[in-house]
Amino acid sequence: MPRMLDVSEDVRAEIGDEEADRLLAGENSPGSYDCTSCRTPGDCEQERTSTVLFVGDETAVLAFAHATCIPSQVVQVAEEQLQGAVRSITGGERRTPEVPDAAPGQAVLGVTSGLVLIEDELHPALVVEPTAPIARPGSGGTTDEFLQLLIEQGFRPVADLNRTPSPLPGWSVLLAMGQLHAVLQPGTGGGSPVAWWQAHQPLQVTEGWRTAANKSHTVLVFAAPVGSIGQQPREDLLRDALEKAAVNGRLVAAAMPLAGT
Repeated sequence: MPRMLDVSEDVRAEIGDEEADRLLAGENSPGSYDCTSCRTPGDCEQERTSTVLFVGDETAVLAFAHATCIPSQVVQVAEEQLQGAVRSITGGERRTPEVPDAAPGQAVLGVTSGLVLIEDELHPALVVEPTAPIARPGSGGTTDEFLQLLIEQGFRPVADLNRTPSPLPGWSVLLAMGQLHAVLQPGTGGGSPVAWWQAHQPLQVTEGWRTAANKSHTVLVFAAPVGSIGQQPREDLLRDALEKAAVNGRLVAAAMPLAGT
C-alpha cells in the first residue's frame, strides 16, 4: 500500500529532491511513528502523515506527525533547543523548563500553561508575562509598551474573560513531542514561521492541557505587562489574576492554531 506521506515544498527545498523522493517512495520513512505533536501512534501506510523538519544552526531533525495535527512544514528553532529535543527523542534526561531572553530590554518572557473555563468548556491557554518592562525597539526609552506592541501585531484587549479571544492569522503554538516548544509568528516576506517565544528546554504541559489542545486544535494566548499576573500555584488563582488584569485594562489575547500554519 502506498505511503500517505505529505512533504511540503519548504521541507523539499531543505532536504533536497532526492531525499524527498526517497521518503515518498517509502525508503526512509517509518511505517509507524509517534506523532511529534500529540505523541500518540501513527502509521503512514494507513493515514495521512506530515513530515516536519526542525532546523537549528547546525542540526536538522526530521519528525513525523498526523496530518490532522500539523501540516508538513519547516520550523526554525534554536540549536540548543533542537539538541535538547534530540536528547529527548533518544531517551536523554528530562530537562527543567526555562524561558529565553527577549529583546528589547533584556527582559525574560515567562510563560505559564493552564486551562481556562469559557462558556462551560475548558480551553488550553498560555499566559505570557515579561519580567521587566518592554520598550519599543530602537526607541531608547524605558516606557513599557508591551501591550501596545502586541496590539499592533493583532492581539486584542480582553474586556471579558468569558468570551473566547479572536483568532490571530499567521501565528501558532508549537507542541512537539508532547511538550511546548514555541509560539510562532509569520516570517518576513511570507517565509517560514519564526519563533516569537521559544523555550530553552521543552516546557512540560499537563495531560489535561495536551488533551484539550488536541481536541480543539487551538490555544488561547494571554499576555500582560510585568507585575500583572505573577506565578500562580493553582488555575483558579490564575483565572482570578487574569480577570483582575482584564478589569484594569492590562490584558490582551489571541486564539492560535496548535502547532503551525
